This record gives sequence, structure tokens and C-alpha cells, in this order.
Amino acid sequence: MTLRFIGTSSEDGECPTLYEVEGTDNILVQGDRVTNPSQLAELRDVADSETFVIVPRDLLIRFAPRSAPRDMVPFADVAHLFREFKHTAWRLETRRGYAADRGTPKWERWQRGEDISADPDNEWRANVRKQTAGGKRFERVRLLDSPITEGQLYLLDSGLGNVAAGEDIRNMPRAEAAQLGLPDWDFWLFDSRVLVRFVFDEQDTTLGVIVSEDPAEVLAACQARDAAWHHATPTAEVHQRVRSTM
Repeated sequence: MTLRFIGTSSEDGECPTLYEVEGTDNILVQGDRVTNPSQLAELRDVADSETFVIVPRDLLIRFAPRSAPRDMVPFADVAHLFREFKHTAWRLETRRGYAADRGTPKWERWQRGEDISADPDNEWRANVRKQTAGGKRFERVRLLDSPITEGQLYLLDSGLGNVAAGEDIRNMPRAEAAQLGLPDWDFWLFDSRVLVRFVFDEQDTTLGVIVSEDPAEVLAACQARDAAWHHATPTAEVHQRVRSTM
């Protein structure tokens, strides 16, 4: 069972962190081990397999889930949110590539060296134009590795067309994202209220999404958004810099 990073109150390399044990109702807590004999003596009903850690109260206030986890649903179940959100749709993209891109005709044209940035509008871009014309915002931050992966380079080239349609797409190095404590999983955040977290398999295929309005989870996503947006660089600038070195 894998762990999903929830949040940390660490600001100077210390360890207080919460993780979700994927596929279960369990939360893993990382903190300083309790070694004080008097404190250990006061603990009740201790099993031989148990250990104990101390974490700041602030960690639990900010990041501890307030509700039971929800089941995964097909991505199609949330497609309406991209038309019905009222103010902002914000995305964090953390993966090194996406199966939805690979093997498509557009991918094949890109690999042949064709310019894919000026492709005609598809359904996605048409909706972006419609929503942004009404004052709404589509924004996303994409993490980049060093060296950049093939999938990330494809999105840099393709993303120019999305920017032309009205999206504000920015990029930041994965190492910087780690220093900021950003999540290492993909999500959409709608109106700072609805969190849609992606679930992928090992081949980067989207299996579904998990929708949450849990206040702690939404707040953590909002904080990640604010930090990422502050430090990320517009795609056009990153694209020019990356392509100039190739």
C-alpha cells in the first residue's frame, strides 16, 4: 500500500508530516518518537506493536482530514465542473508524462517535428475560451524534471496552444516544489471549494478521481496553489529557455 503526502508543518527540515495510506481509512503520522519514561508510563492499553510520536497541534489543525475518504469515480463524473465552476479552476500536474498524451495522433505529429502549438481548437480549448471570456480563470502549474522528460517537453510545446486559448499555465522545477512542500499528486481545485484528486496506475493511465470538499484537504490544496503560483514561471518563458538549449 502506497502513501499519499497530505501535509507538513515543517519549515526547517524537521519531520512532522501526515500521510494517507492509499486504499484504507488509515493516516500515518510522522513525528518525534516519545522516549520520556513518565509519559510512556501514562499511556493506556499499549500493544507490543505500537509506538508513539509527538507532532505539533498545528499539523492536525491544518491537515488532519475531517471526513471519511470517498470512493474513486470516473473522470467523466466531474466533467461538468469545467463548465459550471464560478470563478477559478486550478490544476497541479506532477507526473513525468501522461498515457493520455502518448500514442495519440498529435503525439505522433510532434515526434515527427511538426508544430502542434497552433492546432485548431478542440473541445477543451473551446470551453476555455468560453469560460475565460466570461471572466473565469483556468490556471495550472506543471512540475519539470532536470533533465526534462519527453512527456514534459510535449506539454511545453502543446501548452502554448492552451495559453493562446486563455489558460494561464506556469512551470516550476520539481526540486523547488519539494522544497516548498507541494503535494506529489495531481489535482484540480474548483473555486477553492471542490478538490478533485487524480488516481493513476504505474503506466500513467488515469484510473479515476476522488472528489472531496473536506475543509482540511481543500485548505491544504489552496495553500499548495498559492505557494506554487508565487514561484512558478509562465510557460512561454520556460518554453523559450528550454528550446534554446536543444
